[in-house]
Amino acid sequence: MKKTILIGLFSALPIVVFNSCNTSNSQTLANKTADDDSYITIDTSKIPDDPFGESVRYGRELMLKTAYYIGPNGIKGKYLGNKMNCTNCHQDAGTKPYAFNLMSSHDNYPQYRGRENKVLTLAERVNNCIMRPHSGKPLPLDSKEMVAFLSYFKWISKFVPKDGDFKGAKNLEIEFPDVAASPERGKALFIENCARCHGNNGEGQYNADKSGYTYPPLWGQYGYQPGSSMHRVIKQAQWLKSNMPYDKVSPGKPYLTDLQVLDIAAYVNDDSVHDRPNPKTFDYPNKMGKPIDYAHSPFSDNFSEQQHKYGPYKPIIAYWKKNGWKAVY
Repeated sequence: MKKTILIGLFSALPIVVFNSCNTSNSQTLANKTADDDSYITIDTSKIPDDPFGESVRYGRELMLKTAYYIGPNGIKGKYLGNKMNCTNCHQDAGTKPYAFNLMSSHDNYPQYRGRENKVLTLAERVNNCIMRPHSGKPLPLDSKEMVAFLSYFKWISKFVPKDGDFKGAKNLEIEFPDVAASPERGKALFIENCARCHGNNGEGQYNADKSGYTYPPLWGQYGYQPGSSMHRVIKQAQWLKSNMPYDKVSPGKPYLTDLQVLDIAAYVNDDSVHDRPNPKTFDYPNKMGKPIDYAHSPFSDNFSEQQHKYGPYKPIIAYWKKNGWKAVY
């Protein structure tokens, strides 16, 4: 018997490149099942009416309006160094498919992270994001806000298989071209597809009360740091493929080609023309755990920083495979 499906409303929201997605509707888009072409949704009206449910609701609010609560002028604390929100990357409060989906995060942690070269708890991973893309300081592990984040992740985890195998759990893969990604080509594509919301200078657009962004910045003083996942060309391209331009895509149905999303990511992350906050540290102390598109030496191979950043990536992957190593990206 076919299960009932609730269709989410995120596709009508105004999003380009990194969506603020400050929706408060009770139906939140989740993911496809293996036996159904529709998208399952989470009905947030089902959140329990008890102290745990209160924490879940606050956690979702923190995902959607992170800067309002804990940003530079946050009403509950000043932990972020910028006014971006978690949902800018983890769209629809972490439940949108192919958009750094977080619905299995509660089940997937603790896990090893190459950036720190150690096993992290989920709370440590939350602070990892707060400190890097948000240029902030860590939340106390016993704070109301950290408990709310973890409560929300626990609640949304019940909607997906415990093995984490569901449609949209990970971003779409990229088929790598034989040429390097080009910031020059990417600039033209950015002007055509992205600048209308994020501005020609990537500055983004504040919301009405300037507590956060309707369209967040893509570089500059208030953008994400080097070392953030979005600063890696492959990783950002995987995200862009299914999510942008917002009005020309639907989950799993890209508008731009793989080369085009790589080019846009190359332009957005071109540090020769775009300033960024100074990183607190360059990560990945273990070279073997370093993603191939992380453009800071030393590497376990002899490819240049330029090629690690922009490609072509096929020779790097082939070299790693020849040596019996697993290329991370």
